[in-house]
Amino acid sequence: MTENRLENPASMTSLVGGIINDAQQLIRQELTLARREVQEEMNKAKAAAIALAVGAFITFFGGVLLSLMLVHLLHWLTNSMPPGFPLWACYGIVGAVFAFVGLVMLYAAANKAGAINLVPRQTVESMKENVQWIKNQT
Repeated sequence: MTENRLENPASMTSLVGGIINDAQQLIRQELTLARREVQEEMNKAKAAAIALAVGAFITFFGGVLLSLMLVHLLHWLTNSMPPGFPLWACYGIVGAVFAFVGLVMLYAAANKAGAINLVPRQTVESMKENVQWIKNQT
């Protein structure tokens, strides 16, 4: 009676071998998926860094010209009314305003960079499911 319950050892070996092969193939596919997800996140980070650098470069030169114009405009406006601001004070006022705006922009860029996730969430979840499936098969 016990012989009827036991399966052929060759078929049991091939079954276990098939499960192991399936598990290996599944792990390879998950690693490939993880590589793709990490590469996608790296591409996003690269694009964000390039856009940030180009934007900062253009903004810098535009800011220099704009700040010079604003300094002289402020000096002209205040000198039309006594006692007026000296030129150095106008440079200080405009410089402080630009420094504040620049800090706000840097803070916003740092928050966006912090939102980039290099951990492949889909792959981690899928691997957890696969491990559970493998445990249930053995």
